[in-house]
Amino acid sequence: ERSRGLGDVYKRQLLYLYPNGYNMEYMALAKYVKEMRKQHELTQVDLSEKSGVGLRFIRELEQGKQTLRLDKVNQVLNLFGMEVGAVPMPKNAEL
Repeated sequence: ERSRGLGDVYKRQLLYLYPNGYNMEYMALAKYVKEMRKQHELTQVDLSEKSGVGLRFIRELEQGKQTLRLDKVNQVLNLFGMEVGAVPMPKNAEL
């Protein structure tokens, strides 16, 4: 499979996550995945099979685990036409 150029990336919707310690971004992602899975009437097993990641990964993702591989997160999100991407931080954001 060829790597995607930036042009290909910008043709998709990006799910923007702003780092903010534990919780906000991870729980927003967890909630989004769970809601989309239910909206598409998929079980966790169905989602793991369709996305090509393990069932344990799906469970950890939906529970808001802080340390997840982004390539696997994107495998799951790609089913819903989304992906995690880097975005500019607001100028007043603390590092």
